[in-house]
Amino acid sequence: MTGGGRESEGGEEEVRGARRIPGPRGAADDLDLASVPLPPLPPPGGTAPDEAVPEQSQPASASGDAPETPESDAGEPEPDPGPGPGAEAWPDPDREPGPADGTPEPHAPDPLVSSAPVVLPHQVLKALLGAWALSACSAEETAAVEDHLTGCAPCADEALRLRDAVGLLHTDGSLDLDPTLRTRVLDGCFGRRPARIPVPEWAAPYDAETARLDALLRDIGDSEWHAPVRLQWFEEERQVSRRTTVAGVIGHLMAVDGLLSAALGLDDPLDDGKTPLDPTERTETYWSATRRPPTRAVREPWRAQSHELIRTASFAGRNVAETSVSYGAFALPLQDAALDRAFECWIHGGDIADAVDYPYPAPSAAHLHRMIDLAARMLPAALAGRRSAGLAGPAKDLVAAGAPGRSLHLEIEGHGGGDWYIALDSPAAVGAPERAVAQVALDGVEFCRLVAGHISPVEAAAGQEGDREAIRDVLFAAASLSRL
Repeated sequence: MTGGGRESEGGEEEVRGARRIPGPRGAADDLDLASVPLPPLPPPGGTAPDEAVPEQSQPASASGDAPETPESDAGEPEPDPGPGPGAEAWPDPDREPGPADGTPEPHAPDPLVSSAPVVLPHQVLKALLGAWALSACSAEETAAVEDHLTGCAPCADEALRLRDAVGLLHTDGSLDLDPTLRTRVLDGCFGRRPARIPVPEWAAPYDAETARLDALLRDIGDSEWHAPVRLQWFEEERQVSRRTTVAGVIGHLMAVDGLLSAALGLDDPLDDGKTPLDPTERTETYWSATRRPPTRAVREPWRAQSHELIRTASFAGRNVAETSVSYGAFALPLQDAALDRAFECWIHGGDIADAVDYPYPAPSAAHLHRMIDLAARMLPAALAGRRSAGLAGPAKDLVAAGAPGRSLHLEIEGHGGGDWYIALDSPAAVGAPERAVAQVALDGVEFCRLVAGHISPVEAAAGQEGDREAIRDVLFAAASLSRL
């Protein structure tokens, strides 16, 4: 075009070939812009119209050139007054096109959203896997990703791992760690690389229970160390209790653990030359010697003491298991004393958990079974002591030491359960199934609560059958094993 108008470099062909409005696409953050081709730039002479203009013919001038279109001062063309003589008129948009009037049939407009699947590069689809796993992609992106996963094995594996990880984001389950996690991790580590000096099997329950209680203490706040805790035990045919704090309970455990420290040649935290051996008296001595109420500062000495006990027992070898530990009125071999301390650590850990409103499950089945076994082995001696004090019925059938005698069948059900036969008439007799005169059925945790003095003998038995006097004597003897 010549004359006063603006000259177009592309002509009418570029008007007909202008780009359509693109369909929807993903956000810029989701695309790899380096791999997406850039759109072509518009012609330098002006912007392309949104819709293509139908082809038209203009009458040629005498010189053969196209007529000039004058522009206004603002740069916009003046309105066309209409077709001149011999010129082809503009098509009427209100009139139905057809072959009768010679008007060419226009093309149907393209839809704004294309139904064809979105074609994205591999890197872009790989970047969308995280959003796809969270169900945050659009419908087109989801279809493109899922179509890509059917043919790309690495992306399919990554998508599977991401979907599994999304399952861990749900908060409907408990956030507390599995109490058996520490044992399973250690078993896996030791399976691959056994410990050079392993923890003795008899010390494993004490190791596990002190670790569980230490994890509970680590999670509570400073103020919760002063939360009131009521310790309960059975004494003089009735339940008694003592009020203290969380820090006071840890001090009690540390004071009684000092008996094991002394047996192994370690420093006793109460060793002043006048410390009694009875656990209750040791605890009262420790509490009275504390000028101020104990705080969370007591955790580190207790923790260091338990670690030193386990370490020393591990280095000492097998012979140390039979070392006698005196409790004042009685004595236990070190392997049973460590099991007794594990039992008390679990029971008082539950007392602390109740005070601070924290879940605290029972020990593992293997460790609970060993705790029940220790209590069952101590029952004949406890029963004989109560008989000497006039608190139990007289012996009815004395037998020689080591011979089977009259027995009670103690059936422990559920977690850590089993069957034990308790000799009734003499601690030197052997319990035997053929001499059983009564049977008591109890849940494992309930039996341990009875031994700890947390429930009365009347409330404990779930099932009783046989000699009623023998049943009563054994249940009260089990409760008498408890102490502060």
